[in-house]
Amino acid sequence: MSLKNKRVVVTGGTRGLGLGLVEALVDEGAKVWVVARGAADLEKVRTRLGVETVSADITDASSANSILRDVHPQVLVLNAGAVPRMARFDCTSWEEFTATWDTDVKGGLYWMQAALNLPLAPGSRVLVSSSGAAQQGSPMSGGYGGAKRMLWLMTKYANGLSEQNGLDIRFQAIVPKQMVAGTGVGGAGSNAYAQAMGIEQEAFLARYPAMPPRQFGSHVVRVLTDATYDTALAIGIRGDTGVTVLEEQAA
Repeated sequence: MSLKNKRVVVTGGTRGLGLGLVEALVDEGAKVWVVARGAADLEKVRTRLGVETVSADITDASSANSILRDVHPQVLVLNAGAVPRMARFDCTSWEEFTATWDTDVKGGLYWMQAALNLPLAPGSRVLVSSSGAAQQGSPMSGGYGGAKRMLWLMTKYANGLSEQNGLDIRFQAIVPKQMVAGTGVGGAGSNAYAQAMGIEQEAFLARYPAMPPRQFGSHVVRVLTDATYDTALAIGIRGDTGVTVLEEQAA
C-alpha cells in the first residue's frame, strides 16, 4: 500500500508515540485526521503539520461513529490511552488499577465496533495500540498490562467478525516492545522503575534505552506499506531490531 493521499485517522496523535506516527504519515503524503481532547495541542499539530483535527473523547461511542462516518478512513490507528498511575501492586486502588480499562479498552471497543458496523471500506486497516506489557506484564502499572492484552484479543475478535461478515477489514495489534521516549506512559514507567531499582531515571534509560517516537512512526509506516506484514495479527516494534511478527492471523 502506498500511503499517498490515503485518509488516515489517528487517535491520540498530538504528542509522544502518536505524534511520531502522525509525522511519519505526513511525510508519506497521507491525509491525516488527528483526534484528541486538548484543543491547544490539536491546534499546534494542525499548524505545524497541516493535518485535520477533531476534538473528541475516545470513550464517547457517538464520536467514534460520527468521525468514521464523516472521514471514512482507509487506515484507522487507535493510539490514545490513559497514563496509568505507577505504584506497587499492593498499594494500588481499584480505581487506579482499572483506569486503562476505562479508557484504552473502552475506547478500543467503541472504535472497533464503529469500524465493523459502519463499516469501513473493504481493504481498510485498523491498527490497535497494545504494549509489550501485554506479554510480560508490568507490575508497577496496575491493570495496564491486562488492558493491553485485552486490546490484542479484541483485535483478534474483530478480525473474526470481519471475515465472518465478508468485510475485508484487517485489524492488527501494534506492540511496542521498548519504552517510547517523550510519552506519558514511557516517562511515568521509566521514572517508577528507576525509583524501584534505587537509581536515577537517566541511569535507567541508559541501561534500557527508549525508542524515539519518530522512529516508532517510521516502523508503523513500514507495517502499512510492506506486504510482508499484511497477514500478521500482532506486530512487535523496537527501535533497535525494527518490526517483528508476534502472531499471525488465523488461516
